[in-house]
Amino acid sequence: MASMREIKSRITATKKTSQITKAMNMVSASKLKKAERSIKEFRPLMKQIREIIDNILYSDDQLSHPMLEARDTKTTCYVLVSSDRGLAGPYNSSVFKAFMKHIKENHQSNDEFIVAAVGFKAHSFSKRMGFNLLVDESIHVRDDIQFIDFKNISTTFIKEYLAGNIDTINVFYNHFVNTITQVVEQKQILPISNGYKKAEDEANMNVIYNYEPNAQLIIDQLLPMYIENTLYGIILDAKASEHASRMTAMKSATDNAEDLIRSLQLHYNRARQAAITIELTDIIGGANAVN
Repeated sequence: MASMREIKSRITATKKTSQITKAMNMVSASKLKKAERSIKEFRPLMKQIREIIDNILYSDDQLSHPMLEARDTKTTCYVLVSSDRGLAGPYNSSVFKAFMKHIKENHQSNDEFIVAAVGFKAHSFSKRMGFNLLVDESIHVRDDIQFIDFKNISTTFIKEYLAGNIDTINVFYNHFVNTITQVVEQKQILPISNGYKKAEDEANMNVIYNYEPNAQLIIDQLLPMYIENTLYGIILDAKASEHASRMTAMKSATDNAEDLIRSLQLHYNRARQAAITIELTDIIGGANAVN
């Protein structure tokens, strides 16, 4: 059995750890509320942009754009969205496991795809696995993320796609369902497919649109904007998932620390009782020896 001093030291250290994890849980809960509000405010914008694009395409079958045309896939770009820091439970590992499973099922070698790592953890994972990277430096995902933070990488893979160096772009990220549940999802953002379906009554309406200067130029401007905002929306979604996962992980760590403290307290009390019993036995033995 460990000494009383060792047990007392472990209790003190565990209490300090419990205080840290409890504070981190509260911080993540506060950040989660802000992240939820951000993604909820952003989703209507994305839906409206997509509806505008689909309405234009629906009104004129002759419109075309490289981002709308599927082609033979020679090189695939995968965007991995992770966190910069750990202590977030299975948030990062679940994305990496899903990605590795997809790679084993769909690719024969690493030369068939390239990775755009968003977040320090994804960058470290990609370098460790020897994947080809779209950009060498790590793209950080701060808590107060802004659209400008990911402008460069979104512009980079749009240029690579239009140049023909990339044929498909897929994103692996954690989709925020609720505080308890986050689901790893794979989403294809280029080429653009699965458009907005018009309702039956809306499709029967004879609506006339006037486009200035013309519909093709509007599509040329809207599609890159749509891709950039889609990536930003995905990262906002993933950030909410990160805070929820970290909040859950820190709550679990706090509960485990409290359970450990109770267990150590029992061991400490037993050791203290044993020490008192030994001391009393020595006193009684000494008294009997004197008599």
